[in-house]
Amino acid sequence: MSPDSAPAAQEPDIPAARVQPPGLLALFLAFARMSLAGFGGVLVFARRAIVEQHRWMTADEFNETFALCHFLPGPNIVNLSMVFGARLRGIAGGIAAFAGLLLPPTLIMTVLAIIYARFGDVEVLSRILAGISCAAVGLLIAVVFRMMTPLLKRMEPIALLLMLGVFLAIGVVRLPLQAVLLVAIPVSIGATFLLRRKVAA
Repeated sequence: MSPDSAPAAQEPDIPAARVQPPGLLALFLAFARMSLAGFGGVLVFARRAIVEQHRWMTADEFNETFALCHFLPGPNIVNLSMVFGARLRGIAGGIAAFAGLLLPPTLIMTVLAIIYARFGDVEVLSRILAGISCAAVGLLIAVVFRMMTPLLKRMEPIALLLMLGVFLAIGVVRLPLQAVLLVAIPVSIGATFLLRRKVAA
């Protein structure tokens, strides 16, 4: 059975360094396809393309890169495109991935905005948009569970406690995001450093 016919549910374990890095055009087209397929959010399709289809990153590498982008200002997926492209092809790669991600949907949304300005009050359109928002939430929940899989497989108590603590602080207690990050970042870095030092000892 060829690698392309393997079940999509299997997480590839091939390190990104062993896979031929894509060219600038390949980066642009890959992120353009992600953006055009990304109804309800590009993250779902970005992870599938990068980790499962092209195997440019492992599941752990994607999680680590996305975690870094999550702590940076700006849209997470836009940060991911720049960091990922620059990691593989330098500044030119970052620009190619960034352009591929934003150019097609920008053109489409410009046209749709003109149409919405004219027909936005139509009740049928409002119901369609409400249904699309429900699908978007489902896609987001699905990709969150997929990204949690590597953490759950390793069963690192500290990582799971940090994840739960941040969720409770932001999602339940409603603490300011900036304040939570100021505490979570040094705590997570310190915990990771201590764990790796303990393993190496």
